[in-house]
Order: sequence, then C-alpha cells, then structure tokens
Amino acid sequence: MKALRHFLLAIQFFTRIPINGKLADWVGFSPAMLRASAAYFPAVGIVIGGLAVLLTAVLMKYLTTAYAPLVAAALCTAWSVWLTGAFHEDGLADVADGLGGSYHRERALMIMKDSRVGAFGAIAVVLALLSKVSLLALLGTIGTLWICFALMAGHVLSRTFPLLIIRWLPHVGDEAGSKSKPLADQISAGHLMLALLWCTVALGLSTCIAASVLSGTDMQSPSPVQVLLVLKVLTLGCLASALSFIYLLRLFKRRLQGFTGDCLGATQQLCEIAFYLGCALAFGINF
Repeated sequence: MKALRHFLLAIQFFTRIPINGKLADWVGFSPAMLRASAAYFPAVGIVIGGLAVLLTAVLMKYLTTAYAPLVAAALCTAWSVWLTGAFHEDGLADVADGLGGSYHRERALMIMKDSRVGAFGAIAVVLALLSKVSLLALLGTIGTLWICFALMAGHVLSRTFPLLIIRWLPHVGDEAGSKSKPLADQISAGHLMLALLWCTVALGLSTCIAASVLSGTDMQSPSPVQVLLVLKVLTLGCLASALSFIYLLRLFKRRLQGFTGDCLGATQQLCEIAFYLGCALAFGINF
C-alpha cells in the first residue's frame, strides 16, 4: 500500500491525471513521501508513454492518408504535453532562458526563477516540439511498431536520467519556493535502484513485444534477425539519450554548480528527443 501511495503521488505531481477527493486524502502528502515517489518516475513514463502509444496506434490504423505518421506524431505530442501540463517543457524554457541569458551563475539562476518566458525559452520549446514531431513522424513512416516502441521506451528512459542528476549534483534552486526541493534533498540508493528496475523492466518488455510484433501473427518465435533489429534500435536510442544526459550533467555542473527543478525538466525533454533521434538513426547505420 505504501508503494502504491508513492506511485499515485508521483502521478499526481507530474501529470494532469486526476488524483483528487478521497483518493488524494488516502494517498496523502509529505516531503518524505514526495522524495520516496522519485523511485516511480519511470513508472510515470510507462503511464504517459502507454497513453501516447494508444492514441498513436489508433490514429495510424484509421488514418488512410500518406500524412498519417505526421498527424499521429503531432497529436500524440500534443496529448503528452496536455497529460503532463507542459511541466517538463516549462523547465526546458526556464533553463534555456537562464543559461542563454547570462554566463554568470547568480544571474542565470535569477532568470530561471522568473515566470515569464523569454526569447531563448520560446525558441527552445518550439524547437523541442518540432524535433519530437519530425522524428516521431519519421519513425512512423518506417512502421507503426517503431513510433510506438520509441514513444514507450523514450518516455520511460527520459524520466530515469533526471534521477541521476538528483543523485550526483547538489540542489541550488530557491530553498523556500522550489517545488522540487523535497525531491532534491537526496535520492537514496534504494529508491534509485527501484527506479532503475522499473526502467529496465519496461525497456525489456517493450523490446520483447516489439520483437513479437515483428514476427507477425503466425505465432512463431521472433527470429534472431528480428530480435537484433529491435536491440539495435534500443541500443542506439539509449546511447543517444545517455550522451545527451552526460552533456547536460556537465553543463549544469559547470554553469550552475548544481541543479534546479527546471534542470530536471530540461533533462527529461532533451533525453527524450535524443532517444527518438537514436532510434531513427538506427535504420541508417549498419553494424
């Protein structure tokens, strides 16, 4: 029951999915509970990714035009933004404004606290959304399987990397006003391992399902070639996402000497986009 409450608290904190009324009273809230809910961030990715996959699969099945992948990519992106209340996109905008607006640490942090969106932030969000839609549409032209696979795995993996930011960097945001402060105090090794387990299981199941779909409906086991193809797409997606994470980790350490809640949102966004890019590149790289 405690694990379920922590999971529902993570859903409540990071999505628009209604956790209210008597259910919210049962879940409860405390800084310690919010800190413990960090272990379920990849599970939030499973929920958001699963809902995005559901919409995408329906659109790809019933839209009969050549532009179906583009329409599906645009609508599933809009759907995921609504589901999360643009929570992560807002963080990306603030980080872009802060780091783009000043090279001085204190000034950058001050800009990031400002609720107004500047030129750097607006450009970053527009480019991020365009990147998502274009890469997902590209994967959709290859096949419905691949856009769905990328959506599920990308949402899960991109919500795991911010936990490593929390683990390895100190929190430097506004101590009094930051909503992320309880999360940033420190994530325990046990909670981090649980999050990694969620991520590993989700990626493993996604890989198995994708390989099974590739084998067709003849109830045969996937061939080694089909399994290797899925593993190739997953590997390059994870590699691209990991490289994006490493860059951001070094950037936050160098420019801010730590992280804020906005940095976590920016990390999720850029790691998600990088995963889609790696998946798309996998079809043009032979090894």
